Parts: sequence; C-alpha cells; structure tokens
Amino acid sequence: MFASRPNPVRATKGIGIATQPRIWPGRPYPLGAAFDGQGVNFALFAEHATKVELCLFDSPESTQAATTLTLPEHTDMVWHGYLPDCEPGQLYGYRVHGPFEPEKGHRFNPSKVLLDPYAKAIGRELKWHPSLFAYKLGEADLTYNDADSAAFAPLGAVIDTAFTWGDDRPPRTPCHKTLIYEVHPRGATMRHPDIAEAKRGTYSALASEPMITHLKSLGITAIELLPVHVHLDDQTLQDKGLTNYWGYNTLNFFAPHPEYAGKESPRSQVAEFKTMVRTMHAHGIEVILDVVYNHTCEGNENGPTLTFRGIDNAAYYRLSPEDPRYYMDFSGCGNGLNMIHPRVLQLIMDSLRYWVTEMHVDGFRFDLASTLARELHEVNRLGAFFDIVHQDPVLSQVKLIAEPWDVGPGGYQVGNFPVLWTEWNGKCRDSIRKFWKGEPGLVSELATRLAGSSDLYEDDGRKPYASINFITAHDGFCLQDLVSYDEKHNDANGENNNDGANDNESWNCGVEGPTDDAEIIRVRERQKRNLMATLLFSEGVPMIVAGDELSHEQRGNNNVYCQDNDLTWLNWVLDDRKKDFLEFIKACARIWSTQPALQRRKFFQGRAIRGEGIKDISFFSPDGNEMGDDAWSSGIAQCIGVRLAGDLIDEIDDRGEPVVGDTLLLLINAHWEEIPFTLPIGRDGIVWQTMIDTADPDRTMETRVRNPGEQFPLYGRSVVMLRAPQSATLTDAERVGRDVLWPKKVAEAAGGPMSGVATNLLHR
Repeated sequence: MFASRPNPVRATKGIGIATQPRIWPGRPYPLGAAFDGQGVNFALFAEHATKVELCLFDSPESTQAATTLTLPEHTDMVWHGYLPDCEPGQLYGYRVHGPFEPEKGHRFNPSKVLLDPYAKAIGRELKWHPSLFAYKLGEADLTYNDADSAAFAPLGAVIDTAFTWGDDRPPRTPCHKTLIYEVHPRGATMRHPDIAEAKRGTYSALASEPMITHLKSLGITAIELLPVHVHLDDQTLQDKGLTNYWGYNTLNFFAPHPEYAGKESPRSQVAEFKTMVRTMHAHGIEVILDVVYNHTCEGNENGPTLTFRGIDNAAYYRLSPEDPRYYMDFSGCGNGLNMIHPRVLQLIMDSLRYWVTEMHVDGFRFDLASTLARELHEVNRLGAFFDIVHQDPVLSQVKLIAEPWDVGPGGYQVGNFPVLWTEWNGKCRDSIRKFWKGEPGLVSELATRLAGSSDLYEDDGRKPYASINFITAHDGFCLQDLVSYDEKHNDANGENNNDGANDNESWNCGVEGPTDDAEIIRVRERQKRNLMATLLFSEGVPMIVAGDELSHEQRGNNNVYCQDNDLTWLNWVLDDRKKDFLEFIKACARIWSTQPALQRRKFFQGRAIRGEGIKDISFFSPDGNEMGDDAWSSGIAQCIGVRLAGDLIDEIDDRGEPVVGDTLLLLINAHWEEIPFTLPIGRDGIVWQTMIDTADPDRTMETRVRNPGEQFPLYGRSVVMLRAPQSATLTDAERVGRDVLWPKKVAEAAGGPMSGVATNLLHR
C-alpha cells in the first residue's frame, strides 16, 4: 500500500472557499491520462456509454472520491476533458453510465469505480469485496448490484513519464545469435544470498550485479520476463492462501505490476522498470516481455466489473453471437478480447508501442497467440492483428515470439505464423523429450529438429531462427523434475491434482521423486546434460528456463502458477553436483556462442555446395556411413551422428565476409548400452577433437586427436560433440606444430587454461 499523500488537484479559490477543479473540453487523443507539463488530459473510449464521470481520490486509503467531474466532451466515441490544475500523482478512476442489459451484452453500472485501460501506473491495488461485482453474488448475473465499489476498486495514477535514458541503445542482437533466459521477475531473486533482502523480488534485484554476472556467464543475450503487466490474484486463490504467481491474469496492459517494484510512489514503479531495462542494455542483454492480450482478469459473466466490462463490455469482449450474455473463450480463462473491433486493436497496438518507445523493451512473447488471429472463429494467420504489426514501423522491428496455440478448435498452429514471427517450437520440445525418454523410431524426427525444423518454417520463407527451441518452460515440469517424475504431483495447488498436463513425456529414471540411490542420481544427471546439450546444439534459437541451470526442483508440480514460495523461488546455494551441472551448461553455451555452424541464418541444403562432395549437413549411422533408407526407417534406431561443415555455411557476416567456423560432429546415443561409433571419413588430413561428452566429463575437451575411421566409444545415453578446427586439414608442415598450438586453442575454446590435462596428441 502506498503512503497517503495530498490531492495533487489544485482547487481554484473563490472568496475564502475552495470550488470544484476547473475542467476544460480537452482532446480525444491520446487515450488515458496524459500530463503535458501544465495539466492532464483525460480520454476514455466507451462506445455505448451515455455519460462518463471522472473520480479523483486524495489517497489510497480514501473510501470515496474527493471530486467527481463529468467529462464534458464526446468525440468519435471517446469521452474527454482537460484539468489544468491536475498534476502527476493524482489517483483516479471512472464511473461509466449506460444500459445494464446483460442479455444484449451491456453491463454498465455506475456504482462501480473503473480502472482506466490506459493507466500508466497503479495508485491503489484492488481489495476483494462483493461490491466489485455488477450483479448480486449468489444470484444470477442478470441481477443488478448498486453497492458502491469506490473503497475497494483499483485506481490509476497520473504520472510524468520523464526519465533519463542517457545513451541507452537496444542491443538488437540478431535472432540467430540470441540465447533466451525465461525468468520470473520475482522468483529469480527472492532467495539470492548476494542481494539485499529488502531488494529481493524486484525489477532492481533482477538487474543487480550478481544477476548480471550470472546471465553473462551463461552467455544469455535476452531475458524473457513472465508477465509484468499489472495482474490480479483471484479471490479463490487468496482464500486458499495462494496467488496468481505467473501473472497470466491481466488487469491493465500499460502499468507495470507494483509488487515487483518499490512502494515509494506509483511513478517509482515505472522508473524502476526503466532502470532495469537500461542496466540490461548496458550489458548487451535484451528484455522481452511475455504479454497476455488474449483475455483479462474480469473472467466470464460471473466475474468482477473492474475496467473493460464496465466501460464497454460489448466493444471490448468477444460475445457469443447467439447469446451476448456469454463470452467466447479461446484461452480457458473466461473471456477473450474482441480483436475485430478497431478500438481494441488500437488498445493492443498502443500498449505494445508504449512498452517499446517509452519503456525500451526489445520484443514480446505472445501468450496463446493463436487467439490473436481469430477474427470470426477459425485461426487466420493473415488476421488484422498481424497485418497491423507488419506495417508498423516500430513493432515490425522488434522480436515477436508466438506461443502458437490456444485451447479452441484448430488452435494448434505451430509452423503457421507469418514472416517476422518466431514461435515456441512445441514439436521440438516433444521430440527431444520422447527421444531421451527412450521411445524408438524417432531418429528421423530428431534429425529434423536438430537441423532447424525446415518442415515447419522453410516453405513460408522463414529461417531456422523462426524456431524457439526449448525443453522446458514455466508451464510444465522443470528440468530436474522432468528426469525425476513420471507423473505430476500438484496437490499443493488445492485442486486434487486435477490441474496441469497429464502427458509430460518425462521419465523418473527408476524411482518417483527424490532418491539416495547413487546410480539413479547418476542417470538423472546424465539425462539432464543430454537434454540441455541437444537443446543448445540444435539449429534455431535456444531458450533456457531460469533455474534449470541450478537444478531447481518443484517436487513434481508441473503447474506452479499459484505458488509464490520456496517451491518456485530459485535456490542459489548449490552443492557440488549442482555446481558441476551449472559448469556444464556454461561450457555448452560457450560452444553454441562461438561456433558459427550452430548459429545458421539459412537452412541446410543437404548437398555438396562446392567441391570434394562434402555436404553442409550429413547424418551418419554408427558404422560411419551416411544414413540410408533402412537406417532412417528402423523402428529401433536410437543412435545418430550429425556432421555440420563449418566451411560450407554459405553465409556472409555484417561486413560481407564469408562466415566460416569449425566443422562439428554431434554423436547422440539414447540407447542404454555403449555403441562404438566409427568416426566418418572427411577431407584428407581432417582430425576430430572431443569438446563435450555428457557421460564422461573427464573426456570433455581432451587434447587427444581422433582420426576418421577410428571407433569412438559412445557411452549409453550420451551426447558427444567433436570438432575439426577450420585449420584441421593439415599440411605436413602444420602437423609438426600442432602439438604446441592445439592445446592452446582447446583452452581458449573452453574459456580457460587446460589445467591437468595431458597435451600429447595422436599423430597420423
């Protein structure tokens, strides 16, 4: 709760007495409360309203408005007025008059104080109370509740948006060089021992030195924040002692969530968020927001009247054409924004542009993005929303990520979004999970995902970086639980374990949940390394979920949306096993960031590009020969080798120079037994050197050189990455010096000295 403060509206003075604040006609644009240095213009779209009143509150503790003014002008369905005596800090809401006819889609009720959809900050948070509902609780939604909600409704705050950005510049990291870290803005720092306790859980904590150091050690180029738009905790959750932790319950699309900021003033919420972005940019890290424009926190016809419903229900929401009393729901959350209404599209576009131009964010991940493409019923990828985004000079230049599904018919749209858009590749996630779970017959599918999922994106003119590759996300098992549980265990959510997905493609490695069995722990650790290596060595944009690198566990709960506690807060105190896994992730990330063959902008051609018959990508059986029809079609094949030719990338960099790197050989064995893998024959003089071995850390970055045709012992359930350095086609003179040069190169690639590894090399 914010501290009390004087009313920023300066009352005009008569002969010793105060009179009502002055109000002028003002303008219909911009929408919201806009301070111009002298006063504030208030503008509210309400198509079917008959009158709009502006309510000015003295403090968050006020139970009634100090002043109520009727907006004097109505232009193009926008009600507006200008208060020359109003200043930043003013708390306000609206009462909107109009018909209460739920059967016709109208739910106006002026006894409800409503939050401005364009409010830039929250001046008072909601307190649940029956008066917040436009109908009488316990009765049908057709009944009328005239109880005044002024003491309990959320209020907006007028702010001055001025901020010193200095020389802030967006990093503009190319998509193919982007490594995403999905993170909760609160849970990431609530238990961090190197961050002051009073600061934990805030935007500023996220941008603190310990967090920046950690992100850079992982090679992270972009953080993807779970929703920071102000959201509500459902009353049903509060009654259980729970919260809407993830934040997919939006109240307003402009104001940052106040719980993630200091409480000095509403303006400080905005300033703290901007400071976080500025700090991230200074370290080359982009900020991407997870945004929820598919529904709001007002829910279905039985939900509260807080903002959109009371301002103009029929305009803002998709109503059933057969019975406008009810809502069309493609998100499973009770309602859906009316994307075919121009003013609703304007609201969303204004919100997105605001977060880019005013808050300096670098992109968006759209929750249940298929809902945004539903114009009438079916998903239309050329819907009005996408057309508007594509032509917008601001939004067309930022990162656009779709969660390409919703809960409605035909909502699974992986691979069907237009150019400029990237997608969470659910097929990549499922394929990799099933493969390492041990399901047979997935070699061909895995190969397609490793190569960038051209089957999903190439025909539409998109590139490998259209695929956001992930193994885990906030929704579902975390990585540690993925290898520790066969079934979900969501009892803490209070829904009798009925919530959350039942099909997780997980494997507990022999025991459900925690165990002291050393062999099972060993297998789990190897499986974690296998999954993360497969993710980071696949073409496309890798996304790591915060905490997976720390071996964070959630006790088998695959739907922690309501758990704001130790179950979701990351534990930064690591034992030796967790430290080893963290170092492994860092090593894989270094390989990903330094090897051009893993950061392709174009799809593989799968053929020899020039000379010598070497292909840009080749797939091998354990016998060292290229995969034939029999190998691809084998239902039991669980082992494959993938060679990425570093000198056949066939791309140029920003300076027009050819992109050239090491040739890589990725060996994958999901079978439980060791398989001797014959290293494939390549150019004369080529040799292979181990970079990563998930089954044998001691073999990682070994300096022994292995020759084509040599059998490599590929351990059961393991991933090995080998490289042939770009200079590995050696002349006789070069072979003489490699004993000296290669150990140094190996050390540089590993990010440090060799320390304790033999340096004698096997000569040809």
